[in-house]
Amino acid sequence: MKVNEIGPTGLVSQVESPRPIREIAKNIYVAWGDKVYFGAKPYLDALRYLDTVADDFGQDSGVSVVLYFLANAQTFRGTEARALKAELRLHLPKEYRK
Repeated sequence: MKVNEIGPTGLVSQVESPRPIREIAKNIYVAWGDKVYFGAKPYLDALRYLDTVADDFGQDSGVSVVLYFLANAQTFRGTEARALKAELRLHLPKEYRK
C-alpha cells in the first residue's frame, strides 16, 4: 500500500508502506525453521500479534518487542534474514533504526 509522506523539504511523496509485522514474523518462522534461538523465541512469538509498532503486546510496546527481537536474533543469518530484519526496522521510528 502506498502512503503519503512529508519529506524534510516539505514535499509530499508516496512511499511503500511496510507489511504488517505479523506477516514478517510468519516469514521469519519459515526462514529460521526449527532452530530459533531461545532468546529470540518469545519476541518472535509476540511479533505474530502485532500489525505495527503502535500495537502493544501485554505490557510491552510494539517498539520494544521489535527491538528485543532484533537484539536476540543475531544467529538468524543469511540474505533472507537480513532482508526480513531490514523490513522489521522499517516499522521502527527513525531514531531506532540502524
